[in-house]
Amino acid sequence: MTIILQEENLSDSDKRKKYTVSVVGCGRIGLPTACLFAEAGFRVIGADVNSRVVALLNKGKAPLSEPRLKELLEKQVKNGSFTATRDIKKAASNSDIIVLVVPTPIDRKKKPDYTFIERPCKEIGKGLRAGSLVIVASTTGPGITETIIKETLENASGLKAGKDFGLAYSPTRAAPGQVLRDIAKYARVVGAIDEKSLRAASLVLSTIVEGGIVKVKDMKTAEAVKLFENVHRDVNLALANDFAQFCEKIGIDYLEAQKSANTQPYCHLLVPGIVGGHIPKDPYLLLEEAENVSAKLRILVLARKINDEMPIHAIRLVKDALKKCGKPLRRARISILGVSYRSNVKEPRGNKTEELVRRLRAKGAIVQVYDPFFSQKELTERAFPAKKTLTKAVEGTDCLLIAVGHDRFKRLNLRRIKFLMKKTSAIVDMGHVIDPVKAEKEGFIYRGAGRGVWFK
Repeated sequence: MTIILQEENLSDSDKRKKYTVSVVGCGRIGLPTACLFAEAGFRVIGADVNSRVVALLNKGKAPLSEPRLKELLEKQVKNGSFTATRDIKKAASNSDIIVLVVPTPIDRKKKPDYTFIERPCKEIGKGLRAGSLVIVASTTGPGITETIIKETLENASGLKAGKDFGLAYSPTRAAPGQVLRDIAKYARVVGAIDEKSLRAASLVLSTIVEGGIVKVKDMKTAEAVKLFENVHRDVNLALANDFAQFCEKIGIDYLEAQKSANTQPYCHLLVPGIVGGHIPKDPYLLLEEAENVSAKLRILVLARKINDEMPIHAIRLVKDALKKCGKPLRRARISILGVSYRSNVKEPRGNKTEELVRRLRAKGAIVQVYDPFFSQKELTERAFPAKKTLTKAVEGTDCLLIAVGHDRFKRLNLRRIKFLMKKTSAIVDMGHVIDPVKAEKEGFIYRGAGRGVWFK
């Protein structure tokens, strides 16, 4: 029985071959998790409802871009350690350990939609065997694992958590572009329904985690840990964004002030900018649970408001720069550089470029986008008005809005770009890749998040 695992049961890869791990949800976190378990010696089943994803996985092809993932997947598929299926029930019935890694989206009212977790939990429950261990790695509000997830598994299986099967919660700490490294290197927080589940989950996870296991009192605490980490970053980003707008008003370069302030060991000011990815979503998971217990998280609410308004602030900077060019925003040709939600990764989910395009078009601007990590076809499939090359994206535009600070953009030839753009043109830099002094020297009207040192 998996819930009574001992350390010697998983001490080497030969012993781990006796156990099958199902990873439900083969996305940016789930697939690397599955590959690491296979690399550690387990037999692994990747379960996903997307038939295209499953077909690609069984051919050894990764449906997402992540360093080392392609090679690792090909290896594990070739040696038979990894297979994929759409049948979650069957995967669970053939597994000793089930790891749930599915997203928790937010609806239009900023409320978490847990049906995305309930559906696979029902299927897991239908196939769940007595003695198995379920580890939840999805990001959820405090209390969701011990209520919605536990009850769904129990109702579908007829088994009792803590008695007939193990149940634990362990959030993943990993960033796109370095997921495999982060899963292995970062410490892993684990909370469980009982001591047996906690011990078993800790042993299982320690086979792929080098950074150590941090055991907490219960699953609710583990859920809170993940949200506290992300909300802490969101609040710090809001402080940086607030400071940045202040610096723009009084003529200070925030980046210089930030760097200088951070020489103090207890000061850790972040770089301001447009906040994307999962960070804007996670506060609402916490706010939902706070509302249920009549608690007020006032700083969190204010921070989210500040960060949500950064795309609007970017457009204010565009409008101001164009005004200095003697041009209205309406009918101005604007190129947005960057579609990924963060720099130097190919990850469009959670990006704010869609919002920028929508808002600029609503004000009558003519908008196009470019990102070196995406082909024109990939961008047009996502309804972006895309250009194939940087030259085509820049040519004939009035304003360049740098939304994401890819390293590629740090090497922009400003003199050549000035030649390609219209006679009087602007650069609005939200990604902090352009030197304001150099931009103005080349004849641009410059504006940048927090860079209150422009003269024109």
